[in-house]
Amino acid sequence: MRNLQDTIHRYGLAAKKSLGQHFLLDEGITDRIARYSGALKGVHAIEIGPGPGGLTRSLLRSKAKHVYVVEKDDRAIAIMQELAEAFPGRLTILHEDALSVNLLERVPAPRRIIANLPYNIGTQLLLNWLEQIYATPGSNFESLTLMFQKEVAERITAAPGSKAYGSLSVFAQWLCEARWDMDLPPEAFSPPPKVHSAVITLTPREKPLVEVPKEALEKVLAAAFNQRRKMLRVSLKTISDCPTDLLMRANIDPCARAEQIAVRDFCLLAKTYLDLTTHKE
Repeated sequence: MRNLQDTIHRYGLAAKKSLGQHFLLDEGITDRIARYSGALKGVHAIEIGPGPGGLTRSLLRSKAKHVYVVEKDDRAIAIMQELAEAFPGRLTILHEDALSVNLLERVPAPRRIIANLPYNIGTQLLLNWLEQIYATPGSNFESLTLMFQKEVAERITAAPGSKAYGSLSVFAQWLCEARWDMDLPPEAFSPPPKVHSAVITLTPREKPLVEVPKEALEKVLAAAFNQRRKMLRVSLKTISDCPTDLLMRANIDPCARAEQIAVRDFCLLAKTYLDLTTHKE
């Protein structure tokens, strides 16, 4: 096979800013990313936006049962077809928009996503997959090993008390265990982005950390973090006539701020909110 630089030149695959493309060409790094996803024997590996195919090659060289790539860019499809010929029966190409394809319908279990996500849609893709994890607990993805802008990765994995901690942190960690895998500097990519990147792995829980309807949790999180500098007894006035009573019933200090509250406590707060709202009705 041609090396990645030759492949990019031959197929005219200049990175497009509109597609959030920054290609990872060091196969030593892509091999590491593949390893972070764990033993792939018997697993259907899914990659989003393979571009010139650096990570795709690493996945094809692994013991994954089969590799699926989702690629919107017409220019990269020919590269994927060349890889499919080089690895007969190992690669399926889904020439579709990753934001609309239903991976649970298109890829058989067991599934793992391993991807250098396009920067401009990475967060929305994660939210879509978290929705599926919530809707189909225990039968969706074994894990998601994903590359984001470092700032986004920090938001997903943040602990209470940090500036990065927010509604995305709570929602992701409510449904998944989160692990930080590696940092990547801009010069690891072609072209180099203006930001640092990071790889994290999310492993879906068999069931949510606390059983609570997603809609109730989302409502509490939106109210709490929309005014994150204010005490909860103030910020929760948008959803409760008596937020101090609500917080005390949930054993949360009414003077605390949103960034101080643990994931489990936010879930218990949402359950208390739902119980009080249902009783009131």
